[in-house]
Amino acid sequence: MTAFGLAVALTACGDGDDAAPPPASPVPTPTTSTGATSSPRGAPDLAAPQQVASDIEVPWGLAFLPDGNALVAERETGRVLRVSPGGGAAREVYRVRGVSAVGEGGLLGLAVSPAYATDRYVYAYFTGESDNRIVRFRLDGGDPSVVFDGIAKASNHNGGRIAFGPDGMLYVGTGDAAQRSSSQDADNPSGKILRLTPEGEPAPGNPRAGSPVYSLGHRNVQGLAWDSAGRLYATEFGQNRLDEVNLIEAGNNYGWPEVEGNGDTDGGRYTNPIVTWSTDEASPSGAAITGDTLYVAALRGERLWTVPLENGAAGEPRAELEGRYGRLRTVAVAPDGALWVTTSNRDGRGDVQDGDDRILRHAAKA
Repeated sequence: MTAFGLAVALTACGDGDDAAPPPASPVPTPTTSTGATSSPRGAPDLAAPQQVASDIEVPWGLAFLPDGNALVAERETGRVLRVSPGGGAAREVYRVRGVSAVGEGGLLGLAVSPAYATDRYVYAYFTGESDNRIVRFRLDGGDPSVVFDGIAKASNHNGGRIAFGPDGMLYVGTGDAAQRSSSQDADNPSGKILRLTPEGEPAPGNPRAGSPVYSLGHRNVQGLAWDSAGRLYATEFGQNRLDEVNLIEAGNNYGWPEVEGNGDTDGGRYTNPIVTWSTDEASPSGAAITGDTLYVAALRGERLWTVPLENGAAGEPRAELEGRYGRLRTVAVAPDGALWVTTSNRDGRGDVQDGDDRILRHAAKA
């Protein structure tokens, strides 16, 4: 696929303003769970982790194969590793070439095709020499093919989380690449959540026909998760004051850079978050839902936040694993209901502990 600008050139209104997009067309209700949706099993046992891998070079993306093995992306090396839920040595199964690991960039999110049993595709979001892009490839070899490109890169705010939703579409969290105004530009993929077909085209039912933009007004989205009703939640890094969890609805504008945290909605133009934390407490990256609980991995906060959910509303967050493992980057629910958590202490901002970076598995309670 060509760069984003070409994808929207034929459908943009051409009026040049930064107004929010018109109300979204309804998106079909999901019928099949193919992404990071909640698990029906018991809550994970956070008191008894199993270390399934250690000495990983800045793990970032984490996705599961149908057989229960995990694929893990090393941000700086471009390696994709296979990790078994039973532990043992992580094994390199692919290497993404052309990764530019400058600042917060590198090999970031991973996603496994919902049709993996037949198409064998794995998707990766990474920072290249000129942009952030999404490619797909097969683990048995061959060059990757570009699915979507033209997402602005920078030393920070590259976004990077990708996940297939319950509707089978590919959702993409991007950052503003330190260009704040781009988050309010509906013709720019930065500072957005994108919704794409598996081939990288704008998904049917998006708020604006022919555009991949699903929601806008984001600063840096690194967590995407769905509850059992198909509602999408996203984590977002604030600037100086407040980090966020947002309930994402098609076409909504989440306010950045005009609003950080809760604030003036400008008569309903902007949507406030359902959870906020101070930046010292969170810096939220990965997100996952199991049962009625949202789990959020906190980098600067060095803890795992648990947030009770009820019909799209959030209860009082509770901090778990505080200070035990350092910076936490990614959290994901495995096919067997276990909760996997990755550390990020070798990213240049953490205190490296023996065995870092590590991947922990918290089994689901019976």
